[in-house]
Amino acid sequence: MLLKLENPALLSKAIDLISELVTEVRLKVGEFGMGISAMDPANVAMVGFKIPKSAFSQFESGNEVLGISLDSLKKILKRCSAGSSLVLEKKENNLSIQINDRIKRNFNLNLIEVESEDIDFDAKISRMEFSSFVEMNSIDLVDSIEDCAVVADSCTFEIKNNKFIIEARSLNSTKSEFSGDEAKIGPIYSEKAGSSEAEDCKAKYSIEYLAKFIKGAKLTEKTMIQLANDHPLKMRIKNENFELNFILAPRVETED
Repeated sequence: MLLKLENPALLSKAIDLISELVTEVRLKVGEFGMGISAMDPANVAMVGFKIPKSAFSQFESGNEVLGISLDSLKKILKRCSAGSSLVLEKKENNLSIQINDRIKRNFNLNLIEVESEDIDFDAKISRMEFSSFVEMNSIDLVDSIEDCAVVADSCTFEIKNNKFIIEARSLNSTKSEFSGDEAKIGPIYSEKAGSSEAEDCKAKYSIEYLAKFIKGAKLTEKTMIQLANDHPLKMRIKNENFELNFILAPRVETED
């Protein structure tokens, strides 16, 4: 396995973000490119990350599964600077990481056995049913969730009358509302769908997790959200060089 990435900044930022959810992952390399699928220890959130083969300037690999400590990888990737290129090569039970800028620097990262379940992100997603989507400016989503964090530890995402509402309430409250002028709002088409308007739905989510997800949203201009009534949320952050997807289980309120 020999991979070369000319701009490792996005990989570094993505690994930094994923490390807030899980500590160890299986880094998979194959014809599709490079990817990570993992679920956090509380089984509340799931992450799927892909870098397509086309994003690499050199890609020589069969199917590989590398057990990685994200904390260790994160520290190494942070040694990259603007203009650095990155070369990854598997050597026996190590991942050789070469950072090329003014000089060549070499790191060897010991590969590990990952004990957590091997997650097939795409397979799990295919079994989930989302009724509506919202595509919006990432900065608006970030601001709305950061507003909610000021007043509460959870917030509701609601689509009502083809408007998207993010709201948090405790002793204090905050609310952001988006119409079709500020965001693209619509149905996720299925055999049952016949309307051009999004299906009304509402669910509550943990701000602790959303605050981590929106660090990824800051990497792209637009963010896609898919949801259904009292169902998990899917957040997709994508450009031509990477794709980052999050799944978040809804917050269930218990009666006293």
